[in-house]
Amino acid sequence: MAHQPCSSSSFSNDSGSDYIVNLNVGGRIFATSCNTLTWIPDSFFTSLLSGRMNSVKDPSGAIFIDRDPDLFRVILNYLRTKQVDLCGIKVDTLKHEALFFGLTPLIRRLTLCEELSSTSCGSVYFCGMIPPPDMPLENLPNEKSRSPMYSNSSETSTNNSKNKSNGSPRHRGHSKKQSTDMSRYIKNELSELAKSKSQPDRDTDPMKVRMIRAHICSIVVAYSYFVCVYRVTEWNTYVLLWKSPRARTYVSHIAVNTKIAATVAERLVAVSFQDDTIGLWHIDDEGKTEKKGLFSMNVSIDNLFFVGTQMVALSKSGKVGIWHSATQNWQAQDVQPISCYDTAGSSLILGCANGSMNHIDMQKFPLRMKDNDLLVTELFRDPNGETITSLSVFLTPKTSACGNWIEIAYGTSNGVVNLILQHPETAGHQPVLFQSYNIHNSPVQRVSLNTSHLISVCSEYNHVRSWNVTRFRGMINTQPGTVPLASFKVLTLDSIDETTDRQYNHPGPYGDQDSEQVLIQRLIPNAQKLFVRLASTGERICTVDSVEDSPITAFCVHELDGQKLGSRLRKYLFCGNGNGSVQVWDLTSALDQFHLKNGSHPQQQQVNPPAAANQSELIKPQLAQSPRSLINLSNYSGGPTPQELLDVIDDNDICCSTPSLSRCPSAAFQ
Repeated sequence: MAHQPCSSSSFSNDSGSDYIVNLNVGGRIFATSCNTLTWIPDSFFTSLLSGRMNSVKDPSGAIFIDRDPDLFRVILNYLRTKQVDLCGIKVDTLKHEALFFGLTPLIRRLTLCEELSSTSCGSVYFCGMIPPPDMPLENLPNEKSRSPMYSNSSETSTNNSKNKSNGSPRHRGHSKKQSTDMSRYIKNELSELAKSKSQPDRDTDPMKVRMIRAHICSIVVAYSYFVCVYRVTEWNTYVLLWKSPRARTYVSHIAVNTKIAATVAERLVAVSFQDDTIGLWHIDDEGKTEKKGLFSMNVSIDNLFFVGTQMVALSKSGKVGIWHSATQNWQAQDVQPISCYDTAGSSLILGCANGSMNHIDMQKFPLRMKDNDLLVTELFRDPNGETITSLSVFLTPKTSACGNWIEIAYGTSNGVVNLILQHPETAGHQPVLFQSYNIHNSPVQRVSLNTSHLISVCSEYNHVRSWNVTRFRGMINTQPGTVPLASFKVLTLDSIDETTDRQYNHPGPYGDQDSEQVLIQRLIPNAQKLFVRLASTGERICTVDSVEDSPITAFCVHELDGQKLGSRLRKYLFCGNGNGSVQVWDLTSALDQFHLKNGSHPQQQQVNPPAAANQSELIKPQLAQSPRSLINLSNYSGGPTPQELLDVIDDNDICCSTPSLSRCPSAAFQ
C-alpha cells in the first residue's frame, strides 16, 4: 500500500494520523502502525517515516531494513507493549540493535541489565589502583645536557603541556605463522579507521602506560616520555617516590633492583631511550634521588635488566654493557650476536645466533676491570649449530652432599627444545645434552624450566607445549626426566603498528621457578579483558576486566615479598591502562579459588601422569585419580571461547569505527 511520509504532526497520539506500515526486515514482513514506530522521538523510525532518510522498498512496497528479523521482533514488541522479552537473547546483542535504531528508553533498560553483573569497583580479585600521574614539564629548548632528561632529583611541578612527536622504535618482523601475521589480516577489516590516522597520533599518547617492571617492594611505570617509581608499603598501598622530568626521546626500556637493609629499602632504576642512552638513578624510601650516570654502547639497546646490583644492557648486534655498583664502572664488550638470555644467581647466560651459549660470572666482574675483559666463556654449543632463541636456567638447591646442579632448557630457531645438565662433579666441563624434543614447527620464542614443569612457547600463535618434571632430592630424574602434559595455544593478535614494546607484554609464562606459573592472554592490543591461565595446562584461572572501561596497554606479574609485607608471598597482576592508571589484581586469591573450585591442590600439579600416545589418553588417567569434575577435552585449553573472541574483536571494532556509540553506561542516559 503506498503511503505519504508522515508530517511532524503525524508523530502525535492522534489516531486520525495513523496508518499501517509494512516493513521487510531481513526478508521477513512485519506490519505495524506509524504511531507504534514513532512514539520515541529522534529515532531511526522517525527519520525513516518523515522522509529525512532514504529508504528502499521491495516489490510489494514494504520498506526494506537490512537487520536481523529475530532481534527486530523483540524491538517491535517493545515498541508495541513497552516490555522486553530477553528469552534466548543476549543483552549486549539486543543493546547493539537498540543503539542502531536510536531507542533511548530501551538502551537505558538494557544498560541497567548490564550493570547487574558489572561494577566500577572490579571483581573480587581487584585489590587496588595507582592513579594516573600528572604530566611533567617539558625540557627547556636551550637545555644543553647530554642526558635525554633532567638530572634534577626533586619531583617537578606538573603541567599538562603539549607533547612533541619524537617517533618510536620499530619492531623487527618475525617468522611466518606468528600472531603478527594474523593481525595483518584482522586489522584490514577491523582498523581501517586506525590506518587513516597519522603516525604522530599513534606515537604520542603521553599518558598511556607502556611498560611496568617490579622488584620486591618497588614498582616502575613507564609512559612514552617519563617514568614513575612507586614503593609498596606494608599495608599494600603505593607511594610515589619519584617522577622523572619529561624526556626528549622515547623511553624504550626500564629496569629496577631493590635492596632492603633492616627496614629501609633503596633501589636502582635504569631507563634507556630511543637515542640508545641509558640513565641510572638511585632512589631511597624518602624519595631522595641521586643520578649515577648516563651510559651508551653506541648501538641499539634490546634488553635492560639487573643481575644483583649490576645493571646489564644487551644489543642483539652482539654487545654487552655492564655497570657494577661496587666499582661504579661501566664496561662494554663485543660478543657474538645475541638472540636471548637468562640469569641464575650471579650468572648471565647468553644464547647466540651461531648456536653457542656463553657465560659471564658477575661476581668476578670487579677483579677484571684492569684487563678490560668480561671473560665471556663458552658454556655449550648446540650440536646442530642452530640459533638459540630462548633460554631458561634452573639451579637446584645446594646440599651438604653435593653442590648445585645446573639445568638449562633452551629452544632453537628450528623449533627444537633441548635440556642440558651439568653435575657438580663435572664443574668446569661443558653441560651434557640430556633430552631433546622436536615438537614445534616454528622458532621457540620462550621456554621455562621450573621445579614441576618444562614449558615451551613457539611463534606459531603462541603454541604451548608442557611436560611434567620428575625430581629426586631436587635434581631432575633420569628415568625419565620429563613426561608430556599438555598442548594448547595462547592466541594474541599483536599489533603491527602500535608502539608498545611486545617484549614487556608477551603471554608468559610468568612467576618464580618454585611457584605456579601463569600465562596472561590479551587477545588484541586495545582489549579491556585479560585471560589468566595456568602455564602448565592452559586451564583458565580467571578473567580480568578493566574497571574503568580503559584499554589494558601493559601488564606485569609480580610476587610481593611476604617478609616485607608481613604476610605470605602473594602473586599480583599489575595492569597499566590507556588513561595512565595501574590496576592491581590478586592472582594468589584467584589461584586459591581455582583449586578450591576444581577440588585440587597446587601440589597435585606435580603428580606425573603415565605416558600416552595422545592428549586425550594422557588426561583421562589424571581425571580418574582426581576428585575434580570432568574436564571437557574439546575445551581443555581454557582459553577464550569463539564467542568471547568475537565479542572482544567486535567491541574493538565498535570503538574504532563508530565513536559516537559510547560503551560508557553514563553516556546512554544523556
